[in-house]
Amino acid sequence: MARKQPQPEVCSFCGREMPEMFSGMDGSLICNECIEAGHTMLLTATKPTSEPLSLTMSELPTPQQIKDFLDQYVIGQENAKRFLSVAVYNHYKRVLQEKSNDDVEIEKSNILLVGSTGTGKTLLARTIAKMLKVPFAIVDATTLTEAGYVGEDVESLLVRLLQDAEYDVQKAQRGIVFIDEIDKIARKSENPSITRDVSGEGVQQGLLKLLEGSIVNVPPQGGRKHPDQEYIHVDTKNILFICGGAFDGIERKIAQRMNTQVVGFDAQQKAARVDKNDLLQYIAPQDLKSFGLIPEIIGRLPVLTYLQPLDRTALRNILTEPKNALTKQYRKLMAMDGITLSFTDEALDYIVDKALEYKLGARGLRGLMETVMTDMMFEMPGKKKLGITQSFVVTRAYAQEKIDKADLYRLQQAV
Repeated sequence: MARKQPQPEVCSFCGREMPEMFSGMDGSLICNECIEAGHTMLLTATKPTSEPLSLTMSELPTPQQIKDFLDQYVIGQENAKRFLSVAVYNHYKRVLQEKSNDDVEIEKSNILLVGSTGTGKTLLARTIAKMLKVPFAIVDATTLTEAGYVGEDVESLLVRLLQDAEYDVQKAQRGIVFIDEIDKIARKSENPSITRDVSGEGVQQGLLKLLEGSIVNVPPQGGRKHPDQEYIHVDTKNILFICGGAFDGIERKIAQRMNTQVVGFDAQQKAARVDKNDLLQYIAPQDLKSFGLIPEIIGRLPVLTYLQPLDRTALRNILTEPKNALTKQYRKLMAMDGITLSFTDEALDYIVDKALEYKLGARGLRGLMETVMTDMMFEMPGKKKLGITQSFVVTRAYAQEKIDKADLYRLQQAV
């Protein structure tokens, strides 16, 4: 007679066979994953509610103070800093205002930053959140699709804000959300499409209620919504949305608009004064509409400003002047190993020239610095432990050697 095979042990909660099981007095079993999930739910449910916002009207920094703080971390972009400082100041004045009997209701002013890659859009938003000590989340619009399709729902943008606020809904409802790559959800043509545009115009339509202010149902873990899922209700009325995008090619739209207005001698003189090397400074809402943003979403982003391309002076200053300058970061990294690191001016000038050549802005600087520093950071800690050296100077010759070597390696990989 064959022996009876033992039944596999399954979790009494989730019904799965798991390697780690904990049994109760009555013989019921629970797996380690269900225990972790229950622990997380208890922490969320019992978390004490904090104050809606730690700032008060008397503590709210003025626009000038906000700009001065931005100057410590962001080089250049004077116009963008002024626009951003005023918009953020007015937004939090609106949030902190006392209830009054008059009928005047201040509307929310979301912000749209337009600028090429590496000009500081994300850094500006992150620095403002750091100053105000409010929850801050960076989200990418390229992963969003219309509800019912593969991708993320629009409401999932708020999950990261909740995570940064440690799931304190009251605190998250006064935070800042930076939506990056907003230009990637532009519809493919200026005319409305007769087919469904699930990752373009459909996403823009879904963003409208978030930007304007409404109570939305947010899935606790992000992803798609499910009928049996418990949602977190978040009011976006006091959440400041800052959108950023490169809008690559919008200069052609601006040039077309400005050229069509050249009529008469006076108009020709105005056209002659147009700076053709920096057309982005003349951007207007109609250019965004031509690019593919729907009028409704343009109206919900009333503060429109641009970021100038970084010139050689700005790139050079980025390396040394801000509080978190790249050279300061590498010096601190090496100082942790007891190594004194320094850079010659010629080496920094060479790195800046290469960054201008690659046209990647401040991000190009970071990539080049990593290329120059990797071999040194690999070898120096070992030499320090052997007592061989305690300092290192990055010269132009050393930087050129490492960058040329990297270029040769990339060329070989491409072949």
